[in-house]
Amino acid sequence: MTEIDFDPFDAAHRADPYPYYRRLRETAPVWRSPRGAWVLTRYHDCTQVFRDPRFGHGSRQRLLDDSKWRRPAPGKAMPFILLDPPEHTRQRSLVNKAFTPRRVQRLEPWIRRLIDSMLEEAVERGEVDLVETFAHPLPATVISELLGVPVRDREMVREWSRVIARGVDPDYQHSPEQKEERNRALAAFDGYFRELVADRRRTGGDDLLTELIAARDNGSALSEGELLATCTMIYVAGHETTTDLLSNGTLALLRNPGELKRLRDDPGLFTSAVEEFLRYDPPTQLTRRTVLSDLTLDGHEFRRGEQVVLVRGAANRDPEVFPDPDRLDVGRSPNRHIAFDGGPHFCLGAGLARLEGRLAFEALVSKARTIEAATDSIAYKDNLTIRGPKELLVRLTRA
Repeated sequence: MTEIDFDPFDAAHRADPYPYYRRLRETAPVWRSPRGAWVLTRYHDCTQVFRDPRFGHGSRQRLLDDSKWRRPAPGKAMPFILLDPPEHTRQRSLVNKAFTPRRVQRLEPWIRRLIDSMLEEAVERGEVDLVETFAHPLPATVISELLGVPVRDREMVREWSRVIARGVDPDYQHSPEQKEERNRALAAFDGYFRELVADRRRTGGDDLLTELIAARDNGSALSEGELLATCTMIYVAGHETTTDLLSNGTLALLRNPGELKRLRDDPGLFTSAVEEFLRYDPPTQLTRRTVLSDLTLDGHEFRRGEQVVLVRGAANRDPEVFPDPDRLDVGRSPNRHIAFDGGPHFCLGAGLARLEGRLAFEALVSKARTIEAATDSIAYKDNLTIRGPKELLVRLTRA
């Protein structure tokens, strides 16, 4: 085993993990951690695992060691993102029938109005926490609207989502009390969406939830448990990571004023800028797979049941793929980042995240003549998997 000074729980790593990723990628790109999991940091290795059916989530094979890795609350169905084919394929195809690009695009005018309203208020105040006033409520409101969550319930549901997002890291990181709090939030989501599903079955509606209930494929439909797990997954994944895309992207621009000026001078760069924010400082830093059958990778023997951690944050800065990878370049092309995972598990909500990101940054840059950090100190969330600031104090002046 290669000896290397790499501790992802170190405070310095949380503030800036990329020097640590670079050292690990250069000295031990296929590394066996002290906890026994394989850690991959090169782009080629990560994308190979995404595509290789010998890696999966081990859901049906029951290879998961529940003492270490996240598992569903007792009695709760697995969300399909944690399933392997054919279960994953069946459920994903049903969700795809409801969560279409056309449905996402229909939201664009309303999202523009929502963004304008939020930023008008932020600019009027002058100095704000951009996470609390914009980066978090925007995607939370959008996903609530998409799923048909009534306005009166949205703050309550957002709080459950925050608890679950804090609990996505491996179980060994959490105390029994934290795991129980996460399980209570998952159960609350189940109960809430069970009532909402019953209401939609009676009255119908023009929302994603109604479409999910109606989705059929050769007579197959989502079971009640699958439907509830899918709703929770879409809600939590549909806004927690977009929050960090907006926060991390804004922070990157604050630290790279030359790139902010490029966006002001060339509005045609906003689409590529969102892709660069996703590469440069991805909201989800890592993902996990299980070895489903014995294999060899880069001369290392991987055994069935072993865990593999794919470090997106490191792979997205691999110089073999991205020239000058530590430099923010809002016009970078090509940009084949893996912030949205890959293979059959490519992120279902990538189109919505990209739309929200493009509209949000277009509006922020056009409405604010200046965007300045109000503090040099940035405190990050405690998550290892999800990366983003707890708050982002900025000063805005009207354009």
